[in-house]
Amino acid sequence: MQYRQIRIIAGKGSGAAQFRRELRGIALDARGALVAAGDSEVKVFDAAGALARRWTTALSPYSVAVAADGAVWAGETGQVEVFDGAGALRRTWKDGERFGRITAIGFFKGSVLLGDASKRCIHRFDAGGGYLNSIGSDNPRGGLLIPNGVVDFGVDPQGVVHAANPGKHRVERYSPEGRLLGHMGKFTGPDPAGFSGCCNPTNVAVAGPGLLCVTEKAGPRAKIFDYAGRLLAMIESPDFDPRAKNMDVVADARGHLFITDPAALAIFEFGPSGDTQP
Repeated sequence: MQYRQIRIIAGKGSGAAQFRRELRGIALDARGALVAAGDSEVKVFDAAGALARRWTTALSPYSVAVAADGAVWAGETGQVEVFDGAGALRRTWKDGERFGRITAIGFFKGSVLLGDASKRCIHRFDAGGGYLNSIGSDNPRGGLLIPNGVVDFGVDPQGVVHAANPGKHRVERYSPEGRLLGHMGKFTGPDPAGFSGCCNPTNVAVAGPGLLCVTEKAGPRAKIFDYAGRLLAMIESPDFDPRAKNMDVVADARGHLFITDPAALAIFEFGPSGDTQP
């Protein structure tokens, strides 16, 4: 597998379509619009990469996700704000006992999953906000090892939760109920077939049937693995800021990847080589 860089969206600056200080999370809606969170705002970009709309959030968001009904969820410190697709606030969800810094959000059937970097785990709630269980906390370390300060995960169509555990140099697979099903990856030093440094991979997303895309820091890059841990592709760009870390990633139905550069405050789009569609 090979990928080509298609475009760079946003970037650092004071323009309406740019970010001044922060770019932390991205998501895709059902129509393929790109939703980005940063600078106490949510910004929506159309298929051409142009800014379509924007709105403010009460606190600086660490994550964003789009539910099946089109609602936009923004994860913040101690709360989650839920907006309709036009940016009108539907509700603010707080849980003083459990919510820390919400750095990832996912959905599966009637469940809402929230990655909590303060508690180093993933909380699962029902659609009404009732707590069901936590994922990744039932181990001798008391949670995921996240020196980078981010809990990130992806949920596949079968409901398996693929969570980055960078301190262990692997991606772990969990059932929605929190049972560890397995893992892939190991420390391999400079060999890209595994993971290097103190704490990689930092972020993970489901990138197609049986595929995961992970991102790494020092230096910044993305890699595609199958679920068994076989390296299929590596994505690097000279345009990535070498200081970039915690690069959020999402994939669309075409197999295009969108990757944040939190240092350059930009979003990179990559497509499979040979795909002529922008």
